[in-house]
Amino acid sequence: MNRNTNAHESSFIRIALLISLVLLVISGSILAQKTWTLEDCINHALENNIRIKQSYLDVETGAINQRESKLDFLPNLNGSASHSYGWGRSVDMATYNYVNQQTQQSYFTINSDLTLFSGLQKLNTLKQRRFDYLVSKYNSDKIKNDISLSVAGAYLQILFSRELVNNAEQQFEVTNQQIDRTAKLVAAGTLAKGSLLEVQAQGANEEVSLVQAKNQLNLAYLDLLQLLEIESGTAFQIDVPSLALTQQPEILPIQYIYNAALGTMPEIKSAEMTYESYGRALSVAKGSRSPSLALSLGMGTNYSDQIRMSVNPLDPGYQDTKPFSDQFKDNQNTTLAFRLSIPIFNNWQINSYVARSKVNFLNADYNLQLTKNTLRKNVETAYADALAAYSSYSAREKSLSSLEESFSYTEQKFNVGMVNALDYNVAKNQLNKANSDLLSAKYDFIFKYKILDFYLGKTLTLKDLQMIQNN
Repeated sequence: MNRNTNAHESSFIRIALLISLVLLVISGSILAQKTWTLEDCINHALENNIRIKQSYLDVETGAINQRESKLDFLPNLNGSASHSYGWGRSVDMATYNYVNQQTQQSYFTINSDLTLFSGLQKLNTLKQRRFDYLVSKYNSDKIKNDISLSVAGAYLQILFSRELVNNAEQQFEVTNQQIDRTAKLVAAGTLAKGSLLEVQAQGANEEVSLVQAKNQLNLAYLDLLQLLEIESGTAFQIDVPSLALTQQPEILPIQYIYNAALGTMPEIKSAEMTYESYGRALSVAKGSRSPSLALSLGMGTNYSDQIRMSVNPLDPGYQDTKPFSDQFKDNQNTTLAFRLSIPIFNNWQINSYVARSKVNFLNADYNLQLTKNTLRKNVETAYADALAAYSSYSAREKSLSSLEESFSYTEQKFNVGMVNALDYNVAKNQLNKANSDLLSAKYDFIFKYKILDFYLGKTLTLKDLQMIQNN
């Protein structure tokens, strides 16, 4: 019987391990086959980023504190019980005379207290905790926004690096073709051998540039994987949209963007809620100057082995201890009390409490103004950066067009021996640099354009760039 049971358990374990292995392979295969869009990357980061998960804990703490303040309006209820032994001289509970013997006593109490009025401190504390909860929520949203921008920047860096690699490969291929042509011209006696050596050196330099571009692409992928909390070395492929800019996009006025940002940016909401929280904290501090009124209700009973069945020494049961159940019932007592507390002098502590609360409240007001000013400056900077980036892109696009035409003319003259290899290499390097500068300006503009969308409260996506693409 045990052998059969062990065999079944062993088979079950092997099957479970096999299923787990298959699921692991399938999940890894799905991850490897998936093409990640910008939206996929952002959503994955928001679900797996450790900082965001920590911010959720702060939100949960705020919710717990808020619930605690709500429940603070209810009366408390506490019970206690004690049992004591005594030796030596004590009071005989039957005769109230002192006796010298061992005694036992038990006490049972239950108490409830309710604050009737305390300068509205509990109400203001509840409102303060509500604002504190919202502060933690908006701070969490701020972290989400920061992570989303970082992911978008890393995603665009990959696209930029990919184009750099493609451009470097094309230029390297062109140079290799030129090496073949130059070798034939040298063999025919049209060009000197030094020209071939110069072009070969150019090819070697471009091969180095290609390797550097691939290394930059690998680092760009690594940056994105780290933001997504995915281990390096994992098969990972992003979606590569076409982002060829053909016309200047519509950029809304600064004031419009700023007004939209005031209503959507979580750092503004957080600063506003912090201001409101400190306002309620000041009200709580002022409430300390008010008298407080509390209601207290108590019930209790006790037992003592010194309480006799009778107080008359002539009765037969005089020496017998009264039973516990009878004492528990007979000794019950109830108290109802009102407590009024009036603060008169507390070593200036209440005044200091109020003064500190006023300072914190004023500081929160300054922080709110500072946050708004910082947002305005950031919007103004982003607006100017976007316009400047597009102007730079347009200028570099014209420069590249001119350099392409110039290089084509130089290449033709080099092929017939009218230009030496040094001039050819200079023209080629200028063209390569112009291509790289154009790509840099292109993605610099796209990222800064996305920042403006971010301030408008739009979802970070590359799909909307279709309106400024060549159909």
